[in-house]
Amino acid sequence: MMESSQSEMNILSNGKSHNLVDDVGMPMKTMLEEDQNGTQTVRFDDPEGGLENEGFLPSADGKKPIRFTDFEGKTSFGMSVFNLGNAIMGSGILGLAYAMANTGILLFLFLLTAVAALSSYSIHLLLKSSGIVGIRAYEQLGNRAFGTPGKMAAGIAITLQNIGAMSSYLYIVKSELPLVIQAFLKADPNSDLWYLNGNYLVIMVSASVILPLALMKQLGYLGYTSGFSLSCMVFFLTAVIYKKFQIPCPFEEFSHNSTAAHHSLNVSSHALIHEDSHDDSHCTPRMFTMNSQTAYTIPILAFAFVCHPEVLPIYTELRNPTQKKMQKVSNLSILVMYTMYFLAALFGYLTFYDNVEPELLHTYSRIDPYDTLILCVRVAVLTAVTLTVPIVLFPVRRAIQQMIFPTKSFNWLRHISIALVLLTFINMLVIFAPNILGIFGIIGATSAPCLIFIFPAVFYIRIVPKEDEPMTSTPKILAACFAALGVSFMVMSLSFIIIDWTTGGGLAAGAH
Repeated sequence: MMESSQSEMNILSNGKSHNLVDDVGMPMKTMLEEDQNGTQTVRFDDPEGGLENEGFLPSADGKKPIRFTDFEGKTSFGMSVFNLGNAIMGSGILGLAYAMANTGILLFLFLLTAVAALSSYSIHLLLKSSGIVGIRAYEQLGNRAFGTPGKMAAGIAITLQNIGAMSSYLYIVKSELPLVIQAFLKADPNSDLWYLNGNYLVIMVSASVILPLALMKQLGYLGYTSGFSLSCMVFFLTAVIYKKFQIPCPFEEFSHNSTAAHHSLNVSSHALIHEDSHDDSHCTPRMFTMNSQTAYTIPILAFAFVCHPEVLPIYTELRNPTQKKMQKVSNLSILVMYTMYFLAALFGYLTFYDNVEPELLHTYSRIDPYDTLILCVRVAVLTAVTLTVPIVLFPVRRAIQQMIFPTKSFNWLRHISIALVLLTFINMLVIFAPNILGIFGIIGATSAPCLIFIFPAVFYIRIVPKEDEPMTSTPKILAACFAALGVSFMVMSLSFIIIDWTTGGGLAAGAH
């Protein structure tokens, strides 16, 4: 047994084993890997992906090594696109019209295109690194590249990013669900009824809907809910486009006097002309604009395209997985979300122009809080973001297990306990968070650059053998520039947000 272990440890640090290459006669790379149960196994890499579907070579004792996961990939290409698309699509779409209002249409389009392209390139780096060492876990890639510090850094970044994402999703539930119930029941908005209290409602939704789904053992079980969640967001987009041609500019604000609130749904007879309604400049789209809120735009966009913690788990569960196939899944998912993001931002902005709020649905409620279509849209968005929370929770739970219990096998008590602690913490965060824009700005400016730019690039530089790609090669130079871009982006975004906060704008101005 000692001889076997010693022979495994003789594998070169860059992943190559000359003995195995000579014996098998094929261009493969091997490495010593820890699976999710902490078992060390030898993994092989096939750059073309042709061997990923074949059985592993037998180990020294004649038995096959344990796979990197106990779940055989059975998810189809289409369902994988749904899963990754649902991981990308989130409540960030509700803030994109506000982002466009503070950048202009052309500048927004340029930034959105750049972030989408960079996200696709980042996934390429992640998948190539994963293929070389045969690891499909973000934290273990960090461990392979930098040891324990790399694993901890990746785990902490994933935890912060996904907690921020789940917080933003539950913030939507907290802010929108009371309005929907109030509109359906024609209740007084100033009443103290418990079912109009967003804090109570978000706790109830977390306990009755999110927690049971989060307790599923495998991420693949949530594939159908991903498809339904995306269909809800398509309905949201359709409604935003339709409303552009129904709401005049300047629009008329709904008057919340008691007579109108309780005895009429006719907006035209109970409306108050917006104070700026006679200023036609508010109904003219801007191609370029810069103001104090422009600093939030890049973090919001970066947050909207972060799906990297979910890429490798989805890759693991993909049927007949190859690097090329997973890259196609990623590119198609990003393209679909890119299209939906731009259309939602464009038509939302062209409906309200400079009067659009950081949370788009709140702007519609200023016109008519009892509009049937908007009520249905609110229900759809609530459903979508609620069903997305369990998917985002899975990588956080895995990261915590990798950081705290790296050698422990699966345990239902630990599985359930981590989910309970996470949901409790996130509910507390949502209840006391100032507003959704603050969540987007701060989280997007810190963890998003690490997961999109910095980690994939530095992992790639460290993992790809120097014999294959020296540091002076074009791919590694591009990766180094990519990492530098991420660092610059993080520093710039945090600086703008801190300055804007301390001068009374942004978070301070928008706090409820």
